[in-house]
Formats: sequence, C-alpha cells, structure tokens
Amino acid sequence: MAVLVTGGLGYVGSHSVKQLVERGEDVIVLDNLLFGHKEAACGSRVVIGDIGDRDLLRSLFSNNRIDAVMHFAALADVPESVADPRKYYDVNISRSLAMLDVMLEHDVKMMIFSSSAATFGEPKVVPIPEDHPKDPTNPYGRSKLMLEEILREYERAYGLRAISLRYFNASGADPSGEIGEDHTPEHHLVPIVIQVALGQREKVNVHGTDWPTRDGTCVRDYVHVTDLAQAHLRGLDALRNGHATAEYNLGNGSGYTVMEVIRTVEEVTKRKINSVSAERRPGDPAVLVASSEKIMRDLGWKPQFPELRTIIETAWKWHSTHPNGYSR
Repeated sequence: MAVLVTGGLGYVGSHSVKQLVERGEDVIVLDNLLFGHKEAACGSRVVIGDIGDRDLLRSLFSNNRIDAVMHFAALADVPESVADPRKYYDVNISRSLAMLDVMLEHDVKMMIFSSSAATFGEPKVVPIPEDHPKDPTNPYGRSKLMLEEILREYERAYGLRAISLRYFNASGADPSGEIGEDHTPEHHLVPIVIQVALGQREKVNVHGTDWPTRDGTCVRDYVHVTDLAQAHLRGLDALRNGHATAEYNLGNGSGYTVMEVIRTVEEVTKRKINSVSAERRPGDPAVLVASSEKIMRDLGWKPQFPELRTIIETAWKWHSTHPNGYSR
C-alpha cells in the first residue's frame, strides 16, 4: 500500500517523507511547489498539483493502492491569515474538504493531519495539555481547529479515522544535512539567527526583554523536525492498528528563551550575533510550551533530539552548507 503525502516537499513534510522512504514505504508526494522544493523529494514519487484538484486526486487514488494520507499542505502565515482570511479558509478548509471527499469515494479512511498549537490561542495553563480550552486568535489557528473538528465528525459519520498532531516550533534539520529548512520569507527564529551568523541579515530583533521569564525574553517550545516526523510515522502505525481519532501535542515540555537560542547559535557557530531590543508584538504570550505526555503514553513517542544545542547544530549543518537553501 502507498501513503499519499500532501505538501511533502515542504519542511516538516519532507522530513516525514524521508523517514517513510527509509523504512520501505511506497510514498507519493502531492505538492503545488508554493512552498515546497523538488530537491526535497527523498526518493518519493512526486506529483505536482493542488489538493483542491478533484480530478487529479481521483486519478491518484484510482491508479495507486493508497491506504492513508499524511496531510501537510496548508497556508501557515499568521499575519497573512489576519489580512486575508478568505484565502486561508479556501486553502486550509475548502480544499482539504475536496480531498476528504475523494478519499471517501475511494474508501481511504486514515489520515495524519499536521495541525498546530495555534488552535489553543492564549495559554491559560503551561505546559499546555491537549484538553486546554481552544480559542484561536487568528484565522490560521481557527482553520486548523476547524479541520480537527471536521475530522472528528467524519469519524462518527463515515468511519474516517485521523490523528491530528499539534506542534509548536519545528526546528533543526535532518542530521544527514541532506534536507532542511528553506522558507521565503523566513519567519522562524532559529534560521533567522543563523542567517545573522552567516552575514545574510544585519540583526535579529528581540521582541520584548521585560517578560516574566528567567531572562526577560519569551519562552518557546522548539521541537526537532526529525522528532516531529517520527511522531507522524507513529501516528500512521497506530491508525493501521485500529487507533481511533485523536489529537496530540508535540513539544519538548520545557522551552527555551529567545536569548538562549541566540547564545546557543553563538556557541555552535562561534560567531557573534547582533541582537536588538524591539517592541513586544501584540498577542505574544510570555511562555508557550506543550505537554507531550499523552503521545508519549499512548504512542510511545519520545524526542530523540530534545536539547537546544543539538537542534541548533543540525540547523547550522544544513544552513552553512546550503546558504541559499535548495538553490545554493
């Protein structure tokens, strides 16, 4: 049987594809190349197209023995979602519904869904458990929560089972250095700081230095992308063994401050990082950390690379050898 991976040429998707291929799965990647890179195929079969193209989807499901879908394809820029919510509900909801329709037409009833910690909104309890109140503060987070709820209803109505994985800050790169993070523009802290180390940026802005944390800067949960990929494979195995629909958080359980990230990049690269204090951003919580106890208990997932230094070392290996990403 084959696994269809939507958005499988993107950052987390490609790392999951690599692990699937390495363990002998037949992997078909569907990607529209809006954010993906052909160089990240990792030996999979690649189809260029959109998840909203029903005819293309019908062809894929008709001509391949697909038993499950890993669904990464989505828009994920929070400010853009606020400025243009229609775009986000179209891509993240309407086109996902088209794919679900075609899955049901072909009796494919297993999905691993790449969700987000943005489903929670402002945290009331830290670390955040799965049953924390859901109150997304932007259309991106709402679109992820809406699809989670749709998947719950699809299990009740049609028997389509799904595992939704909510993760926080995907970071690092495959230890081999073959694939990594390549976004344009870049919004994630770790690659931004590394770009300063590479001389590609003048500075990194630190948004607030008076937060109620150990050094006054925000605490965030950084999870190695290889560990995230492993969780997707564990979810797939669980569904194949009859696991019911469920949602799981993926985090390291502790979190690191912005300054800890900057200092660790300095230690790993042996280069001074120019950091500049900037205004707090509206809506930024002081601490955002997940509890991953549920997935550890239920699926036996445990991060292999929980230490920030290891995350930074693998990211540096990728960025220093691919300073211009896949088009180096």
